[in-house]
Amino acid sequence: MNALIPGLLVLASLLALAALAVARAARWRAGRAAAVDAVAGLLAMPGRYLHDVHDAVLRDPVGRAKAGDTGRAAARMHMLTAGGFIAATALILAVHLFALGGVVLAWLLLAFLALMSAGLLRLYARRKPEVSPRLSRGGFDRLPYAFTAFIVFFAIATLPAAGLIAPFSWASLGGLALLALGAWACIELYVGMGYGPLKHALNGVLHLAFHPRPARFGATTPDSALQPLPATAERLGVEQPRDFAWNRLLAFDACVQCGRCEAACPAFAAGLPLNPKKLIQDLVAASGTHGSDLGYSGSPYPQRPVGSAHGAIDKPIIGSGAMIHPDTLWACTTCRACVYECPMMIEHVDAVVDLRRFQTLELGATPNKAPAVLEELKATDTVCGRPTSARLDWAADLRLPLLAEVEHTEALLWIGEGGFDMRNQRTLRALVKLLREAGIEPAVLGAEELDCGDVARRLGDEKTFEALARRNIATLNGYAGRFARIVTADPHVLQVLGREYPALGGYYSVVHHSTLLAELIEAGRLKPAADDSGRRVTFHDPCYLGRYNGEVSAPRRVLKGIGIKVVEMNRSGMRSSCCGWGGGSTFTDVPGKRRIPDVRMDHVRETGAELVAVACPNCAVMLEGVVQPRADVADLAELLLAAVEAGK
Repeated sequence: MNALIPGLLVLASLLALAALAVARAARWRAGRAAAVDAVAGLLAMPGRYLHDVHDAVLRDPVGRAKAGDTGRAAARMHMLTAGGFIAATALILAVHLFALGGVVLAWLLLAFLALMSAGLLRLYARRKPEVSPRLSRGGFDRLPYAFTAFIVFFAIATLPAAGLIAPFSWASLGGLALLALGAWACIELYVGMGYGPLKHALNGVLHLAFHPRPARFGATTPDSALQPLPATAERLGVEQPRDFAWNRLLAFDACVQCGRCEAACPAFAAGLPLNPKKLIQDLVAASGTHGSDLGYSGSPYPQRPVGSAHGAIDKPIIGSGAMIHPDTLWACTTCRACVYECPMMIEHVDAVVDLRRFQTLELGATPNKAPAVLEELKATDTVCGRPTSARLDWAADLRLPLLAEVEHTEALLWIGEGGFDMRNQRTLRALVKLLREAGIEPAVLGAEELDCGDVARRLGDEKTFEALARRNIATLNGYAGRFARIVTADPHVLQVLGREYPALGGYYSVVHHSTLLAELIEAGRLKPAADDSGRRVTFHDPCYLGRYNGEVSAPRRVLKGIGIKVVEMNRSGMRSSCCGWGGGSTFTDVPGKRRIPDVRMDHVRETGAELVAVACPNCAVMLEGVVQPRADVADLAELLLAAVEAGK
C-alpha cells in the first residue's frame, strides 16, 4: 500500500482536475454556438503548439526588463519544466500506481524529475530576485515552490523503487510531513490546471484545437480580416459574456498572463487606460457567476486601480461599474501588437470590436467625436463630410482619367480619405508622377469612390461599413475586366478592400504602393539616383501594412533602391509600434498620460534619425503632429520621386 500512495495522490488530483474541467466547460457552453471542425482541430493541435506557439515563445519579449528575459530562455524553461512534468506524471502512475517497469522506469522517473529541476532553476531566475513588471504575481509566485515540493516529494517517494533506499512508512512523522508537502504540490499543480495559475496548460491545448481563427495557422500572410456579424446573433455585437462564441470564452481562459501583450501595447505605453492582459483577465472573470478583478495580480489599467470591477455571465461587460470601463474599450488602436505577441494565439482585437459593435449599434454609446464622424459617413460617404466629387480637387492639373472613360488600366488608383488632406495630397501627387514615369497611366473612380468603411468597422458600426462596402463592390464589379489591380497608398484601404471585402463578394487584386514601387525599381522601370544627403533615416512600419498584411520588406526595398540604409528602431517590422491613429482612436480621443505618436517619436529619436520614412497617410499625419524638435517625416513616394527626378 505504501508504494501506491504517491500514485493515488496523482490519480486523485487528476480526477479533481477532470471535475473542475467539466465545470469550466459549462461556462464556455454558455456562449454562442460556433462552427468548429473538432476532429481537424484536434489533429492539427500538436503542429500548432510545436510550430506557432513555439515561434511566439522564442521571440524575445518586447522591452524585456532584465538580462536573461529572452524568448529562448523562456522556451527552454517551459520545455524542461512542463515537458518533464508531463513525462513525470505518466511515469508516476506507471511506477507507483500500476507497479510497471521496475527499477528501469523508476530511474527514468528520477531522470525526468532532474530535468524538471533544470527548468525550475530557470523559473527561479525568471522570478528572482525581482519579477518583470509584465508578469503577474499571486499564484504565479507560488509556482516555483510548488514545483520544488513536487520534485522533492516524488524523488524521495521513488528512491525505494529505484533500489537506492529501503522502503519507509508514510505513517511516520517524517512520512506524514512529506505526504502533506506532496499533497500541497499536487493541489497547486494539477488542480491548478482547473482554476489556478496553470489553467492555461489545459485550456491552451483546447483553445489551439478549437481556435476561432483556424486559418491563421500555417498561413503565408496574417489572417487578420474582421468577421461580419453572425446572422443568428440575438444582439448586434457583444453585451454580456454569453454573447461571445463559446470558443472565444475558451480563448480567454487560455491566457497565461505572461504580459507580452502588455509590453507591446502602444496605449499602455502612453498611459491610456488599457492593458490587454487585464482586459482578457476581466473577460475571464466576467464569464463566472460573481466576477470581480480582486484576484488580479498584474499591472492595472493606467489611471484605474484594481478592485472596483464586477460582472457575471449575464451582466453587461462595459460600463462605469462593470468589468471594463468604456474608456478602456475605446483606447484600443486595433494595431494587433497584442495578437502578434501572444504565445497562446488569443485574438484580443476581435473581442474589442465585438464589444464596440454593441456599444455603437445597440446603445449609440460611441464617445467624443466618433458619433459625428459616423453621421458624416452616412450622410456624405466620406469621413470628413466633404462630397465625393471633391476627392480629386488636388489633382486638377494632373488630369487623371476616370475609369469610366478608359477601356483598361494597369492600375486603378484608390485615393482614399488622404485625397481630402493637404499633407497626403503631396504623397498622392508623387505616386501619380512615379506611375507615369514607369509607363503606367493610372485611372480613378472619381466621385464613384466612397469611403472604404475602415473607420466605421473599427468603431463598431458594422451596418455602415457593410452599406459602404456593398456599394463600392457594386461599382468595382461593374468595371470588371477594366483594371488589372487596385493600387493604394493607404494600408487601411489595402486591408479592407483586399482582405475584408471578399466576405461580401468583392474579390480584387489590391497592392500597396510600396510593393508596386519596389517592383518597378527592381524591373528597371524607375531609375532613382542614389541619395547622397548623408541623412540618417529610419522607417516606421504601419500596423495595417505589417501585422495585418505581412508586408515589411517592400518599403525597405524602395529605400534600398534609393541608396538609403535604414537605421532600424527597436520596434520595427512586425513588432512596430503604432502611430496612434488606428481603430478610430483620433475620433474617440481617450486621454492618457502621453500621446501615442509622441511615444513613437521617442523611438525615432533613439535611432538618431533625422528623417522618418512612412508608408501610410495616417502615420504621416500623426507623426508630423508631434511638436518640434523631431525628425522630418516623408512618405516613400515623396522620397522616391525626388530620387528619380535627381537621376534624370
